[in-house]
Amino acid sequence: MVPGVSIIEARIADTADGWRLDRALADAVPTMSRERLKVLISSGAVIGPQGLVRDPAKKALGGGLYSVEVPDPKPAHNEAQEIPLEIVYEDEHLIVIDKQAGLVVHPAAGNLDGTLVNALLHHCQGSLSGIGGEARPGIVHRIDKDTSGLMVAAKHDRAHVGLAAQFKAHSIDRRYKAIVSGKPRTVQGVVDAPLARSPHNRKKVAIVNNGKRAVTHWRVLRELRDAALVECKLETGRTHQVRVHMASLGHPLIGDPVYGSTRKAHRELLETLNFRRQALHAAHLGFIHPINNLALAFESEMPADMQELFDNLIV
Repeated sequence: MVPGVSIIEARIADTADGWRLDRALADAVPTMSRERLKVLISSGAVIGPQGLVRDPAKKALGGGLYSVEVPDPKPAHNEAQEIPLEIVYEDEHLIVIDKQAGLVVHPAAGNLDGTLVNALLHHCQGSLSGIGGEARPGIVHRIDKDTSGLMVAAKHDRAHVGLAAQFKAHSIDRRYKAIVSGKPRTVQGVVDAPLARSPHNRKKVAIVNNGKRAVTHWRVLRELRDAALVECKLETGRTHQVRVHMASLGHPLIGDPVYGSTRKAHRELLETLNFRRQALHAAHLGFIHPINNLALAFESEMPADMQELFDNLIV
């Protein structure tokens, strides 16, 4: 065996006879995406019953045994770091975590380490078969640094492609709990307003006519003192969507330093509790498992800081 290369033997299903080879192999190798296999076939890494194959469109032979040479995943660019994580669910394909407030999801300028990606690289050592040939977790969605709650990440190409497709189709069930300033006049509603970077402040998101479609379904769970606990169900998942949409209704999230205008009574309470973030928590996450097609759904209770804020606002 060539050092740095693993051999995967895949037998094509009889029902896949005549399919494109990249499609048939993707069906036979659940941890690899069709795009990844297409690259490997084109590079001369696949041998079939009739010898070397370089054409991804070549017809597969049902029942045929194919050998795929897969280079070992390259080390991730980012450093693995031992950062505590609350794992809600994990298998060989994906991982669901309950992210704590204050944890940045992905390394970027200003936060080059100490992120969720760094934590996952450490936690998942040995179980990442690679995203695009690199040993890294597949991040398919993000949560703001100071928002807590549920997130899913992929461990390999096939899971990454499957999850990304569901996010693109807006079929993921995501519900947030938010504590907003003021009491909405109705118990529920829908905000359908496109979002984009603000033309006046590139660090902010704003409702812009030519922005990307953004839809938030909201309902009041409980009225509070000059506030309300609201559930926001995302039909789309744009940056800062809940924060901007609720602010557009005149009910910004309590503690939001960017889109909020905190009332005096709330400011005093936030100071007393030392609550220094937007009151937003990703409480529900539901999706179809990208490999076994099982429906998965997870719930997360509000973290202690947000629960304490809620308790102090009960009428």
